Amino acid sequence: MTLNLIKGQKCSLTKDNPLLSRIIVGMGWQNAGAGVEVDFSVFMLTPAQTVTKDEDLIFYGNPSNPNKSVAVQQSGTRTYAGLTDNTQIAVELRQVPAEYERMAFALTIYDWEKRQQTFSLLDGVYLRIINDADGTELLRYPLGSMFTVETAIVAGEIYRYNNEWKFSAVGSGYAGGLAALCRSYGIEVIHSQPPAPPAGTVDPLQQPPLILPELRSRPRPADNLPPAPPPSSPGSILLKKRGEKISLQKGAAALSEILINLNWHQNKSSGWFGSKGVDLDLGCLFELKNGIKGSVQALGESFGSLSRPPYISLDGDDRTGTIATGENLRINGRYLSEISRIVIFAFIYEGITNWSQADAVVTIRQQSGPEIEVRLDEHNNHKGMCAIAMIHNQNDETFSVERLVEYFAGHEELDQHYHWGLRWEAGSK
Repeated sequence: MTLNLIKGQKCSLTKDNPLLSRIIVGMGWQNAGAGVEVDFSVFMLTPAQTVTKDEDLIFYGNPSNPNKSVAVQQSGTRTYAGLTDNTQIAVELRQVPAEYERMAFALTIYDWEKRQQTFSLLDGVYLRIINDADGTELLRYPLGSMFTVETAIVAGEIYRYNNEWKFSAVGSGYAGGLAALCRSYGIEVIHSQPPAPPAGTVDPLQQPPLILPELRSRPRPADNLPPAPPPSSPGSILLKKRGEKISLQKGAAALSEILINLNWHQNKSSGWFGSKGVDLDLGCLFELKNGIKGSVQALGESFGSLSRPPYISLDGDDRTGTIATGENLRINGRYLSEISRIVIFAFIYEGITNWSQADAVVTIRQQSGPEIEVRLDEHNNHKGMCAIAMIHNQNDETFSVERLVEYFAGHEELDQHYHWGLRWEAGSK
């Protein structure tokens, strides 16, 4: 019997099946938009959560690791339990070298920036694991339509824990495509070829950076596909003054997903490593109707959940400052009646000296109705945290959005100002 997982759920593969050896990881999707090309990759990760050499990145151009314990099914995908996946990777669990703690299975959109394509154009994305010995489907993780602006996703991870192999339904999205994904795993992205060093100055002990490959799962087609037009918007409303408020559009049906995007000016230096960029983090304080209070933010890895309290989720963390589309919070509007209020905030984790350089803007998008913008155009460069907007439940019918743009020295000061009453301690990410 197949075990169906939701985002954030974990399960053991070998605890109840210690003889499990060879598994097939299948991933599938359906194109809702013409010309969307999806590539897959597997990152072999050490306990430091990074790759260490080129062979640790597995895709069609490097179809297996050196001992063949993780390998692409090059002879073609097989049908298991009546379903043929778009791609399949075979994993010999007992043969995976001990130096690796986990394997991350990812999907990326090829040429996303030029074609203006995201995972919103795909339907029915899923990952499943099959016991190759008898063809039974052990588990399935349907990612559904949870992604909108993302161009790369980590679907799931297989990892070691207390002499077991376990699976984690990750479902984390990245808005910077393959490059952002690779950076998060320690692969430097080479934008241009570095100049050759003068003769006699090469250090034979210096380890060259891992170079971002082009993950092509099929021959590249002729480059004659016109870029897809960006999604149309029914207009935008800018909240200009502190205290200015507007309600999200109500409809006959319940609110669906509400996307909150933080974007900012990201300076890029020339060179083959690029710049580290700005680490400006998005997060929120939440209060539920039952009195539960807390925060959703990358600091402390409190990423939340859409399907369970607090019904708010943060899509990973841009640690490089180079992802063009910033960071995203999501609110599951179907649980409107469970949520009392939310304060959206941003804070400077590292890399920028003042807010005026960031030129940050928060955009709140809803399925129907106009986008709502709050620009951080008032600055206090002596304080590292900004409360951007307050979201309030309006009679369990919709949410209101109020512009704040007030600056604080940190989480505790912001908490006290809005009477949250949480206990804070230093954290890291």
